[in-house]
Amino acid sequence: MKKNLETSVKDLQHRLDEAESLALKGGRKQLQKLEARVRELEGEVDSEQRRAADAVKGVRKYERRVKELTYQTEEDKKTVLRLQDLVDKLQLKVKAYKRQNEEAEEQANVHLAKLRKVQHELEEAQERADIAESQVNKLRTKSRDFGKVTLDLTVLLNVVNCFRKVLCLH
Repeated sequence: MKKNLETSVKDLQHRLDEAESLALKGGRKQLQKLEARVRELEGEVDSEQRRAADAVKGVRKYERRVKELTYQTEEDKKTVLRLQDLVDKLQLKVKAYKRQNEEAEEQANVHLAKLRKVQHELEEAQERADIAESQVNKLRTKSRDFGKVTLDLTVLLNVVNCFRKVLCLH
């Protein structure tokens, strides 16, 4: 029995050694697999960290762009307001110029009407002067017969010529 027990102990010891050996081999393989998995996961973590850093850079870049566009939009609004103010002022000037133009046209029409009236009066006066001159000439021919009347007609002719000069001056 003692021998049997010793044999059993040796057999169990041998199995234990084999089991430990197998466990060590299996543990090493398992450890190697786990280490490989850890390296793989570390690579994935690094990759994710790079992507996250790139994403943060992208977000910052877009935030800067949004700020730039916001600033540009505000500047554009200010420019639009300045331009609108300028347009309003120019429209007021255009209205003033139109009003001045209308007033000038009215003045020109008044002056033109006065000019036409004066021209008409001048034409009538010239017509009367021509008639008077014609009558003077007729009287002159008749006055040759009458010597004394010639002197009076010359005076009358001088009066007519003076009258013409006065009309021409106006």
